[in-house]
Amino acid sequence: MGIKNFGLVPSDVYLYKIISSMFLHGSWMHLIGNMAYLWIFGNNIEDYLGHIKFLIFYLFCGVCATLLHVFSDVNSTIPVVGASGAISGILGAYLLLYPKAKVRLLVWFGIVTILRVKASIVLIFWFAYQFLSVLKSTSQGGGVAWWAHIGGFIAGILVIFLFRKKNKSNLVEKGPWE
Repeated sequence: MGIKNFGLVPSDVYLYKIISSMFLHGSWMHLIGNMAYLWIFGNNIEDYLGHIKFLIFYLFCGVCATLLHVFSDVNSTIPVVGASGAISGILGAYLLLYPKAKVRLLVWFGIVTILRVKASIVLIFWFAYQFLSVLKSTSQGGGVAWWAHIGGFIAGILVIFLFRKKNKSNLVEKGPWE
């Protein structure tokens, strides 16, 4: 069971694995990291979309992310797992909908310091890091599915307004941690 049966292998794609792979993770830290991003950014997007549209948006971004990863290396035999691509779509949507919202970051300056930074700054740096990581990565071995992160983020930016609730005109200017 697990990754062998439900993880998506780019060289051997099964449709059900495009979805099932989003619900598996390579480690506890992988899962915890994804859930932290979902907790911080996902609630405002769910409020904006509503529960059902949020689920559809999440899965749509995850599928787009997974497919871009597959197309980036169609001969790979390494399974891809994780919610990172879908969550990256949430980050892309958050960038458009709540750019002025402030998020709290834990930063190490000799001691742990909490900084409040605009979401747009955090998310632009996050995306730049994903893009630079693609440029320096090799297709050798496992690791992070950088193309999935990029694909999900772009999908989120491109389609968020197609999913919005009807009569949703006022966006929250503050993030959940204000």
